[in-house]
Amino acid sequence: MADHPGSDNVRYLITGSAGFVGFHLAKRLIDNGHFVVGFDGMTEYYDVNLKKRRKAILEQSTSYRHFDGMLEDAFALQEAAVDCKPDVIVHLAGQAGVRYSLEYPETYISSNLVGTFNVLQIAKACQPKHLLIASSSSIYGGNTEMPFAEAHKADWPITLYAATKKSIEEMSHAYAHLWRIPTTCFRFFTVYGPWGRPDMALFKFVSAINKGEPIEVYGEGKMSRDFTYIDDLIESIVRLADAVPGETSPVMAEDVEDSLSPVAPWRVVNIGGGNPVGLMAFIETIEACLGKSAVMTMLPMQKGDVQSTFADPELLQALTGYLPQTTVENGVRSFVEWFSVYNERY
Repeated sequence: MADHPGSDNVRYLITGSAGFVGFHLAKRLIDNGHFVVGFDGMTEYYDVNLKKRRKAILEQSTSYRHFDGMLEDAFALQEAAVDCKPDVIVHLAGQAGVRYSLEYPETYISSNLVGTFNVLQIAKACQPKHLLIASSSSIYGGNTEMPFAEAHKADWPITLYAATKKSIEEMSHAYAHLWRIPTTCFRFFTVYGPWGRPDMALFKFVSAINKGEPIEVYGEGKMSRDFTYIDDLIESIVRLADAVPGETSPVMAEDVEDSLSPVAPWRVVNIGGGNPVGLMAFIETIEACLGKSAVMTMLPMQKGDVQSTFADPELLQALTGYLPQTTVENGVRSFVEWFSVYNERY
């Protein structure tokens, strides 16, 4: 294998590199002087052109190499891993979306479970210094104790999507124990920002309001979410990559309960700021940024939705010294500015 530029620095293998989070993470790591091998199936879950444009930006750098392939294709994944010889693996790929799982449940089994199994097999063979895996706040499911803490019970998933994410955590713990793979699972809380997914509320709301079309407001607008701006998420992931879990390295901060496993170099960490925002306040922020009023169609809660999400960020702060800090006002404004430029260009 020919030497890659930046080979003296950390080498990352990122699954889902053309996705929303994967794109931003890969770009940040490249800017930091690291080499990144990206792996992405470029599925049609949402506009493939958006994924292709993210990928094209990454490929402008000589410190990035891309592999097209599905997680279910173990050989394609192995080819990317052999090329990369990763120091760190960040597994972000998978089938996303709570509501989509009601219509196409089989894709969550093949992508999230079979695909993650293939990633774990790669990690077993490569023995990276750290394996990081994306989970979701959805795994808290029927838990009503808030804010959600890593030590809370997460045994009542209310969608198949959430069940697969919890299963991914359990699978990775088994591999961490059996094969001594240092592993961190992070639970995302409603990530948003420039280059975001068109199936997410912010993208749909901004697009519809701009066109004067009605927006669908579920739960009669009484829901709330702990929104996480993309730059805050990426900063958290980059810092967590250096917080390698070890069986003898618990968090020493007082009054912070560590999720470090007693039998494996494994932990789970919330990535959220602990500042829930009501859905109606979120819509009002969008209206203010656009200078337009929304036409709202009020609807009941959708099957699989939860009333609220609320992250306890204390473990994240103890491990990294960092907390997500971008206000919804500033984050939404950044998205609206990007959306306007993106629409004009494409």
